[in-house]
Amino acid sequence: MTFAEVSPLDGSPLEAVVATPASEVAGLVEKARVAQATWAALSLADRIEAVFKVKDRILDAGADVAKVLRAECGKPEGESWTAEVIPNADLVEYWCDKVEAALAPEEVALDPLSYPGKSGAIHAVPRGVVALITPWNFPIAIPLRTIVPALLAGNAVVFKPSEHSARAGALVAKLFDGILPEGVLTLLQGAGEVGSALIEAAPDLVVFTGSVPTGRRIAEAAAKKFIPVALELGGKDAAIVLADADLERTARGLVWGAFNNAGQNCASIERVYVERPLAAKLTERIVALTRALRPGEDVGPLTTRAQLDVVRRHVDAAQTAGAKVLCGGEPFGQGLGYLPTVVEVDGALERSMALMTEETFGPVLPIVVVDTADQAVERANSSKYGLTASVWTKNPEKAEPLVGKLRTGVVTINNHGFTAAIAAAPWSGTGETGYGVTNSRRALDELTRPKFVLVDRSSAKSELWWMPYTPSLTATVKAMAILRSGTRGLVEKLKALFSLLSNAPKRLMGK
Repeated sequence: MTFAEVSPLDGSPLEAVVATPASEVAGLVEKARVAQATWAALSLADRIEAVFKVKDRILDAGADVAKVLRAECGKPEGESWTAEVIPNADLVEYWCDKVEAALAPEEVALDPLSYPGKSGAIHAVPRGVVALITPWNFPIAIPLRTIVPALLAGNAVVFKPSEHSARAGALVAKLFDGILPEGVLTLLQGAGEVGSALIEAAPDLVVFTGSVPTGRRIAEAAAKKFIPVALELGGKDAAIVLADADLERTARGLVWGAFNNAGQNCASIERVYVERPLAAKLTERIVALTRALRPGEDVGPLTTRAQLDVVRRHVDAAQTAGAKVLCGGEPFGQGLGYLPTVVEVDGALERSMALMTEETFGPVLPIVVVDTADQAVERANSSKYGLTASVWTKNPEKAEPLVGKLRTGVVTINNHGFTAAIAAAPWSGTGETGYGVTNSRRALDELTRPKFVLVDRSSAKSELWWMPYTPSLTATVKAMAILRSGTRGLVEKLKALFSLLSNAPKRLMGK
């Protein structure tokens, strides 16, 4: 069975993709489980050597990546290179360089008196089979952020891209052709029924990026099987602009932060709170910069018809509620284009507008004037999402108190949203954004589980706590409690020490 899509650029048909029958998913997961055991048995050096080859493959495939993303998602060519080619080469290099140290056993300090002759360490072991379900907005970068460290850690990955970016998903899988044992990376194609079948097949971890409703259904289905889940579900990012912010840099940064990838970014700026003294000049400059953007070249179309409908609905409803569209607010081109749009919103009305409370995921930048920075923080924190936020000021020290108050996983000062491209920087959120972590060593906490290994080199015939529970045991542990207490006097502790020295050797002889 095949499924087809049309290009968001002009509605022209795209090459059909063969769907994975849902009935075959469980068997593919089982094959991945067998392959994972072989892959994990390889040395870490061998896994690094294999995966590192993907770096050059990404760079060499840059033109193909840009071509596929242009046709399938509508991305401008420059955006494909800067967001989905170069950072992914950096991602592979980072993980191949850092994973050995990140996976190194962690020694656990043991009290030699209580645990004589013993040493212990925490080992990070692979989960097993990782089910990866990813969206269409960054269909190369988002999956690689999980696939690369998951493979290096010894997992197998069963990967289902969005049906709206199936060809990009196939390109991701192709990057690993011939360098992994069969079954270590498995590509599934299809819509929701394939994703449901994947969870039903009981993988060892589910990593999902996408909408809140779908994430909730996945979490519920996985919970019934006690499968851990890592979720990144979206955002309603706020930018806070202080009165002393650099006008030109801030305006350009906000325009990029709102309109890159046509606003289809969980970290897009979807709310701006600007202090009143700068508001008029900043808004004027943002509008001028937005009008200068070239539709189709600087800002591509929306990727799906459904997302275009959301954008239209949010903007139209905001206008009805009293918001003012300063530029944009209408379609462009033959496909799913929507002009980059700046909207002026009265702060007293914002809580009544979906444009200010729900994720728009489109090229719309609402601006709200506030009187104080604290007021801006309060409004930024009013969202049910908590992915990223930014603070704009000429004096970064003024931003530091605000950073501590913002309930988000990432905060940038005088920039916005690009840190997902930094492999060493954790990407996570709060609230309905979800509770997964990608990037940085923290991501391995999702992709591995801790295994504690204790080695006992004691030559004693018995342990203190082993049976039989004799009077010497009771006397020994009572003495230990007194010696460790901070409230007992010197005389009492001296008596306890004598008791310990008298009874502990008896216990270690099993008496």
